[in-house]
Amino acid sequence: MGRLVGVDLARALAVFGMYVVHIGPPLSATDGVASWVRYMADGHSSVLFATLAGFSLMLLAGRREPKTGLAGRQAKARIAIRAVVLLALGTAMAMEYGGVIILGFYGVYFLLALPLVRLRARTLAIIAAALALVTPQLSFALNSLLTEPVRQSINTYDPLHRLSDVGVLDLLFTGFYPTITWISFVIAGMALARLDLSQTAVQWRLAALGAALTAAAYGMSLLLAGKDALDSLAEGGPSSGGSGSMSGSSGPMPPDSGSFEPQASMLLTAGPHSGTTFDIIGSVGVAILVIVGATVAMDRLPRLRPLAKPVIAVGTMSLTAYVGHFVVQTWLSKLGVGPGSEQSWTQLLLFVLGAIVFAAIWSRFFRRGPLEHLLNAATKPAKHIR
Repeated sequence: MGRLVGVDLARALAVFGMYVVHIGPPLSATDGVASWVRYMADGHSSVLFATLAGFSLMLLAGRREPKTGLAGRQAKARIAIRAVVLLALGTAMAMEYGGVIILGFYGVYFLLALPLVRLRARTLAIIAAALALVTPQLSFALNSLLTEPVRQSINTYDPLHRLSDVGVLDLLFTGFYPTITWISFVIAGMALARLDLSQTAVQWRLAALGAALTAAAYGMSLLLAGKDALDSLAEGGPSSGGSGSMSGSSGPMPPDSGSFEPQASMLLTAGPHSGTTFDIIGSVGVAILVIVGATVAMDRLPRLRPLAKPVIAVGTMSLTAYVGHFVVQTWLSKLGVGPGSEQSWTQLLLFVLGAIVFAAIWSRFFRRGPLEHLLNAATKPAKHIR
């Protein structure tokens, strides 16, 4: 249980990181430790979220040993149903909040990762590494071809785009979390789930791997692209996830790429949401360090677990916590409660505290969070698969 509790703790940290990005002050309005926290949350929290999504996918498919036969077919059906539900929920939320919503992208990730659920950790790691090396360059080439007239022509016939402005092109290639580059994070999380994270040797090896990936990727990018190599491409977007859409794309090009010609030199950068090989490798390294750190903390510091229990509860209902912070923001806006000063972290801290209190109380009476319960209920028809 310790290793799963550690994963839940890491998932809660990912949720709070996304709160920082959507609710907290922009990076340009921070300094000192606050600037470091804001920068680490920018991009890294959503990457951690995606990596843990891959881990969760393997919990359904059989974590250490893949389910086979009837159990395997039913597990795949459950994953497919979850993917469709997340795509529908993400599309519905994008109608209100724009392309910053990650749930629809999750649905696509899950569907594409479905054929890989029976692979071993080494094979999954090799696939994730290969995609990290190849897909950013492929994304750059495709985005160079996808000029604004071409995009408009394709989007005209796309029902998803007509509904929410987040269509198939956005989900696969040009959105804020494009599948072409982000699928690497999900597969890396699947590989992690195949390992026995309770073993000390595995923890040390993963910690060394995470540190090496982070240092190598960011160090090489700084060496090749200069001091601005790690700048975030999402800084131009609004800090709040209210009714606006965060501009930009996690591909190797500037935000609002339709207004700019993509620059090949950006393939050498590694800033959050740049979507380059260096960004993918470095972000996976950071995600591994957080997951291993949370796992070790829960395993080796038993006195910390009771104190962390309310935070861990947030990780057990991360879908509810994620959707909830958008809904609460809208509710407060309709009540005429302003977002407050962009220089203040007060609103962010209130949202974090609110999520912790809600999750702690709910978990005392129910096994799953509200949306987690509905999502689980939606997958019940999978038991009829034969």
